[in-house]
Amino acid sequence: MAQMGRPRTFDRQAALEQAMHLFWEHGYEATSLSQLKAGIAGGISAPSFYAAFGSKEALYNEVMALYLQTHGRVTESLFDDTLPPREAIELALRRSAKMQCEAGHPRGCMVALGVIGVCMPQDGATLPSENRQRTREGIRACIERAIADGELAGDTDVQALTSAYDSFLLGLSTLARDGIEHLALDAAVTQIMKLWDGCRR
Repeated sequence: MAQMGRPRTFDRQAALEQAMHLFWEHGYEATSLSQLKAGIAGGISAPSFYAAFGSKEALYNEVMALYLQTHGRVTESLFDDTLPPREAIELALRRSAKMQCEAGHPRGCMVALGVIGVCMPQDGATLPSENRQRTREGIRACIERAIADGELAGDTDVQALTSAYDSFLLGLSTLARDGIEHLALDAAVTQIMKLWDGCRR
């Protein structure tokens, strides 16, 4: 009598990464439980899915936390006070543009796509909005630091400049999804940084 093979072990981390790619590519609403069960670890039963993750929304929240700890860290330079403010903002924009066009995962930014409801539940998931607010505050802090240091003029419109860089950052995701190549996005970063130079003292 042939012996049965050893049961396949469930790699939870790999399952989270697979689910992240599904949500990132198709969005929260369009990603069905059937897709998730089929796409995770080569197939997982409904009881195993619920035992491991609880619900589709709970899985999404866990996936978003994973995204923010990995791909989403491209904007962390905004919070590095050892960097000159202009460099901190430019680095965040260039790293974000590069990440959003990389192979190996869906294009665009999962957090930015949540703005238009593509990648988040309609009535939940506060992580994307909280992260967008944190990024916005990071941009603003860099601008305020530059004004305090005398790099930017004292009458610089902080809110307007913050909104310009914030909206540019969010817009990168749509461009990446539409297939605009990294070189074009990187060149656009060079152009948007001229706004900063126009505000110098």
